[in-house]
Amino acid sequence: MSETPDDRNAENTLQSDSRADRFRERHAGQTFSGPSGVLFGQAMAQTRMAICLADPAEPNMPIVFVNDAFADLTGYGRDEVTGRNCRFLQGPDTDPRTVAKIRSALDSKDVVAVEILNYRKDGSRFWNALHLGPIYDDTGRLVYYFGSQWDVSDVRAARADEQHARMMARELSHRIKNLFAVIGGVVTVTGRTHGIEREAIEINERIRALARAFETTLDDASQGSVDLRPAVAAVLGPYDPAQDRIRLTGAPVRVDPSLATTVGLALNELAADAAKRGALVSADGGVTLGWTVSAAGGLLVHWSESVGAGIEPPGDAGTGFGIIEALVGAIGGSVLQDRRAEGPCVKIAIPDAVARK
Repeated sequence: MSETPDDRNAENTLQSDSRADRFRERHAGQTFSGPSGVLFGQAMAQTRMAICLADPAEPNMPIVFVNDAFADLTGYGRDEVTGRNCRFLQGPDTDPRTVAKIRSALDSKDVVAVEILNYRKDGSRFWNALHLGPIYDDTGRLVYYFGSQWDVSDVRAARADEQHARMMARELSHRIKNLFAVIGGVVTVTGRTHGIEREAIEINERIRALARAFETTLDDASQGSVDLRPAVAAVLGPYDPAQDRIRLTGAPVRVDPSLATTVGLALNELAADAAKRGALVSADGGVTLGWTVSAAGGLLVHWSESVGAGIEPPGDAGTGFGIIEALVGAIGGSVLQDRRAEGPCVKIAIPDAVARK
């Protein structure tokens, strides 16, 4: 007469019960009773983390205890797992290198924390943040292996999405650099052909500023918004190589990537003018750049120059100011300037600019 699945299940249950009974007999003095037992039972019942205890003295290190959270996570009941080794949660796509790391830690009685692909009773897969560690009694004898499990599938998926977004951003950055290089080359050749090299140089400076502003937003743009400060710093970097002439005072603030690019281009025009005839001409001149955010989410950018000794502040707005007004006006903002004796001051106001959390 052949053995049926029900017969095998019954036999496994009997083996599991006998292993658990033997464990209790060997550790009778170490069981929780009285207030400690109530506390342990309540803690195991209330925690959302799946927990199991295994017996290292038995062959195959069988499970002797699991809490309700373990059953909820895996789909297996207590009777189905007691007496079995935890490897039954592994499956065809479980990484053998992770399994080997666990085995090495168990052999050396060490603590190990890994993320391992496990399988529920219904066959569905989940990423398990597994923590295993030995538990010793007062005499230093190893009596348990403690295991905690936490489903981190959503976290793994988010990591994968972020990694993919960064990879795409790097590829896009490479292509954008090539595109700007081609555009710059066309402008240069056109300028030489038509005898307008000076104008071509100015255009290429703006193209390079656009490239710097755009590139710094790529890695961060997958979140839907970018930190304004790195974008601004990248645009202004060539005008302040020692980073001691342009002082940034704006606090971290996240804005739309296209807005960060626009602000960066506007500031490039101000910096270029300051380098030609303003605060960045003399060694003791400088610029203070800051920004504040209104209660309504508007962004106010402050550009303030101090031209230094012996430099006459420019009396007009310069040719780049029209470009600034066009850039800012296209996104609903406004530009105000004050031609002060110590140097020009420009304020750029952009309504509803700050990304909502």
